[in-house]
Amino acid sequence: MDKHLQHQLPLPKCAARQGCSQWVFRDVPSDITIEVDGGTFSLHKFPLVSRSGRIRKLVAENRESDISKIELLSLPGGAESFELAAKFCYGVNFEITAANVAQLYCISDYLEMTEEYSKNNLNSRAEEYLECIVCKNLELSVQVLQQCENLLPLADKLKIIVRCIDAIASKACVEQIASSFSRLEYSSSGRLHMSKQTKCQGDWWIEDLSVLRVDLGFTRKLWQKELIKKPKADLISGHEKSVVETIVSLLPVEKFAVPINFLFGLLRNAVMLDCTVACRLDLERRIGSQLDVATLDDLLIPSFRHAGDTLFDVDSVHRILVNFCQQDDSEEDLDDGSLFESDSPSSPSQSALFKVSKLVDNYLSEIAPDANLKLNKFIAVAESLPAHARTVHDGLYRAIDVYLKAHQGLTDADKRKLSKLIDFQKLSPEAGAHAAQNERLPLQSIVQVLYYEQLRLRNALFCSYPDDDPKAMHQSWRISSGALSAAMSPVITTRL
Repeated sequence: MDKHLQHQLPLPKCAARQGCSQWVFRDVPSDITIEVDGGTFSLHKFPLVSRSGRIRKLVAENRESDISKIELLSLPGGAESFELAAKFCYGVNFEITAANVAQLYCISDYLEMTEEYSKNNLNSRAEEYLECIVCKNLELSVQVLQQCENLLPLADKLKIIVRCIDAIASKACVEQIASSFSRLEYSSSGRLHMSKQTKCQGDWWIEDLSVLRVDLGFTRKLWQKELIKKPKADLISGHEKSVVETIVSLLPVEKFAVPINFLFGLLRNAVMLDCTVACRLDLERRIGSQLDVATLDDLLIPSFRHAGDTLFDVDSVHRILVNFCQQDDSEEDLDDGSLFESDSPSSPSQSALFKVSKLVDNYLSEIAPDANLKLNKFIAVAESLPAHARTVHDGLYRAIDVYLKAHQGLTDADKRKLSKLIDFQKLSPEAGAHAAQNERLPLQSIVQVLYYEQLRLRNALFCSYPDDDPKAMHQSWRISSGALSAAMSPVITTRL
């Protein structure tokens, strides 16, 4: 059971409905039909008009025509929210939770279910839960804020969003201060500094916040005040840009303190909103420090620029890769106020390099078909990793082949530049067989592939016979001498 259930407020039962398992009167036929988005409800006027000012007014206005059907347009939360409100009117017992309090607050305002029409009405009950339970708990505030995404703009107008944001900010500051104090320790020299643990238990709130949309905190009143001075779109964009930059400046400095998917989300917004260079570089440094846990989808950042640019932001990814390769978390850097703290004592490990190399090769394959992708940018990304990062060059070869196929107007010199990126000795037998017949490669590269394939075959044959068997040695040399022609045979049709 949820630890917060003990604080939830049960709604009162109606004496007329005690002991009944359904929430409509069985022995009284319905006398009003309510139509809302996504549903139709056959109900009774009396329970509704006793608590809902809106329905009471609609019934009173049409008393002479004996109205039996009411249509409620643009109902916040649709049929699901109205069903909760109707249950309340009928006195059905259910609990207010973080998952439904925003719905209840909005629907109670829409239906005018206030103290003016009934004591302890739905609006006051939702307000009590919001104020006494939600706003005192960071986790619940985040949950309610997520629910508000589907209740805009009314949730904004009723200030549910700003109240949750204020509560989150207040609780997060307390958590961050407590977390920071818990990590203070003295070094051997007697200096007070932060311990280098990657993550503290007090940082749980960061993961909770990472699920929120970055733009959810922008309220209508922020831009209404200046709507006359600037176009609406420009004003909203300016506020969004300011919020993203502020969030980035407030992020914890410790490495791994912020989930990488949240960082990539911020970077996408920073690129789209054209945030300051300092803001974007900060995010790129943070991402670079933990790039080995990123995915291909993370790297596919839309460029949001003019029509002649690439589909994805290749420049940002290149800078992220440079940051990944140049990271150095030595003790000296930490003493000098390095941006990120970590328990890793050195530059990227071989395992991290291997993960990132596979990620980069997949990224290159994904962006290679882009007609606007310049050769120098493709090469820059491919060369951003050190030579020892790739133990196998199949992924890089495949990416280059895709680029050659999509950019058939390349000169022979450009093709040679691309081919030089590949270490043909590190191709698998399957990739080598494909490259040996690949007409898109320069002739020099094909000859080089065939040479290494011949060496591979000869070494395999040498290992198949004892060194002291002259006949076997002679056979192996004779067979290997035909390896070049065999590699060029049309029988080999393997494609990557």
